[in-house]
Amino acid sequence: MDKAADRRTALVVEDEVNIRDLVCLHLQVEGFTCVGAGSGTEALELAGRTPFDLIVLDLMLPGVDGLSVCRAMRRDGVNRDAPILMLTARLEEADKVLGLDSGADDYLTKPFGVRELMARVRAVMRRRAAPADGDPSQKPIAFRHIDMDPARRRVRVHGRDVDLTNQEFNLLYVLLSQPGIVLSRDALLRRAWPGETFVTVRSVDTLVKRLRRKIEDDATEPSVILTVWGTGYKAADATT
Repeated sequence: MDKAADRRTALVVEDEVNIRDLVCLHLQVEGFTCVGAGSGTEALELAGRTPFDLIVLDLMLPGVDGLSVCRAMRRDGVNRDAPILMLTARLEEADKVLGLDSGADDYLTKPFGVRELMARVRAVMRRRAAPADGDPSQKPIAFRHIDMDPARRRVRVHGRDVDLTNQEFNLLYVLLSQPGIVLSRDALLRRAWPGETFVTVRSVDTLVKRLRRKIEDDATEPSVILTVWGTGYKAADATT
């Protein structure tokens, strides 16, 4: 068997050549074949025609910035569901939240250590690796205009198939299987990201926003996933 054919591919988008080369070097050790891009425009051209198993994306890029690149990738194309690890030199929480809201799976602040970089790469890869078969203990759910089939990892909204990431599916299933029950962000973290070290409660808020855009009739006035201020989230009561 050709081992090269089994290697995963990563797109590393970073305008600083020394950082790009460093990231690629360690990804190659981890078993990735790397493709580098030095600008947002180049990244969009590459991502528009080639599927990648991982995207490492700098926030500050010449031309098209990293946030715009991330949003464009998430809208459509062959890398719509690819794991994205965003690199940022900004320390403010608001900047990190913007990155997560744009569709990134995680972020890493510069300067970073190689061990943390690779730990976060492994974490986002685990979180995005949907199982081939559903959990046989999970039963299908019909909730209002949403139908979930765990065995097929399938979700239908108003009779139409909707693509969800693994974590979006897990979170939705946890909530819809317990309508009316309030779950804290910590509880949702344990259920949707079991065993993950680098995920924070902010990830839950970001995931809920993305999920609402896909399953709610009006994401700005949600009727399925409700916010319980100061506590967490719940699925609406099945009878309301």
